[in-house]
Amino acid sequence: MEDAGIAFSGIGWLLLTLAPFLFINRRLHLEIQAVFLLLTRRPALTIGLFSLLFLPGVLVHELSHWLAARLLRVRTGRFSILPQILPDGHVRLGYVETARSDFLRDALIGMAPLVSGGLITAYLGLQPLGMSHWAALASQRAWNALIGSLFAMPSRQDFWLWFYLAFAVSSTMLPSDSDRRAWLPLVLLLAALAGIALLAGAGQWMLTYLAPGLNTALKALAVVFAISLILHLILLPPIWLLRKLLELSLIHISEPTRLLSIS
Repeated sequence: MEDAGIAFSGIGWLLLTLAPFLFINRRLHLEIQAVFLLLTRRPALTIGLFSLLFLPGVLVHELSHWLAARLLRVRTGRFSILPQILPDGHVRLGYVETARSDFLRDALIGMAPLVSGGLITAYLGLQPLGMSHWAALASQRAWNALIGSLFAMPSRQDFWLWFYLAFAVSSTMLPSDSDRRAWLPLVLLLAALAGIALLAGAGQWMLTYLAPGLNTALKALAVVFAISLILHLILLPPIWLLRKLLELSLIHISEPTRLLSIS
């Protein structure tokens, strides 16, 4: 039987991939916005180009909310994948109106884009993009083979299509603030149930039967964020360099400071 440290190693892998992905994702979004603004000099057109670039991901994001709501028998209203400027100045790239229900269904609807986006990202990264053997190469410290596989990626069939789709979906799969509004009550309920189970003496049973499945799920989620992080790291240097070159060749326009949010 795995000890507690090994049983929950997935938490460490998740944090190791999620934290840098959140930072790089935000950084890349800002760099892309800056490039569009330097090229167009028009904020409205910048918003339009940015939303068009991420349209496949926004569509998956909002369709996931809608399908989850329908499956859970929660009423849905208007559906949009067109950008909208909010009163606080942020931009919403899309939305689905859903009726308020109990916190469990609200939480499931809110996390639907992460589930669907994660599955799509994992499939595209592991299969068409050929990352399925990278973890094994890294564990074996076969760095030359790993680097060779990375540089061989563009030669794969329809590489640029799969890369673009994986990037757009992974970049927009994160739940927004409104998506996460019901997560806290659910987390508190699960924590309370776990505490009651521990007090009742079921700790060993949970470690034996529940922890392995939870650990596997956390590792799978870490794989999704690792793939997403790799895709964003590939794009960040050339986009950053393009922004620098545009700033040198055009009249300087200050970089946007607000991240376009998806809800």
